[in-house]
Amino acid sequence: MSAEVISIPRAGLHEQVATRLRQMLVEGAIAPGAKLNERELCELLQVSRTPLREAIKMLAAEGLVELLPHRGAIAVALDERAVRDTFEVMGGLEALSGELAAQRITDEELAEMRAMHYEMLAAYTRRDLSAYYRLNAQIHRAINAAAKNPVLSATYDRINARLQALRFRSNQDGAKWKNAVREHEQMLEALAARDPAAMRKVLASHLKNKLDVVLELLHKQEPARKDA
Repeated sequence: MSAEVISIPRAGLHEQVATRLRQMLVEGAIAPGAKLNERELCELLQVSRTPLREAIKMLAAEGLVELLPHRGAIAVALDERAVRDTFEVMGGLEALSGELAAQRITDEELAEMRAMHYEMLAAYTRRDLSAYYRLNAQIHRAINAAAKNPVLSATYDRINARLQALRFRSNQDGAKWKNAVREHEQMLEALAARDPAAMRKVLASHLKNKLDVVLELLHKQEPARKDA
């Protein structure tokens, strides 16, 4: 594992460490199935083991890492069956979230979402995948928040955590990335029209397309894993 040294201020240390580790897990700096090496991470993040371990516990609660007896923390790696099952649940949550958001979103929330969308388009134009994904995730969370159902939001966050790394990688194909941007434009149109059926449809399609890309990536990796 190699990266530039990242200096983290002391206030709210374990939350900030969790944020940095989450980004590393999502963006593949820590590969699925890899062990989180505490010594290397402490040096990289310039923190002691106490805040690092607290951060790892937070990420375990989110479903991004797994704590194994006598082995420490392992970055979660989903097999094809788990990917299909998780996307199936997530597709239902996204569709319901979008349907409720179209009914309940305020003008202020819609305006904020448009602003995030334009920022996301700028990141897409720069081919800045990290910034694009961060803004993309913020938009999906904003849609979920606009649904104004705290039970749905809590469930959504818990399930979505398992898919963040896969959703990030699904944008690395140029044509599929362009299609994802188009779908986000359709989401804004459906929200602006206060059209629950259209919003449900585009979000269900969006997740289905993500699943197809993720499965394609998994299948490409299988020969490499067998040869390893």
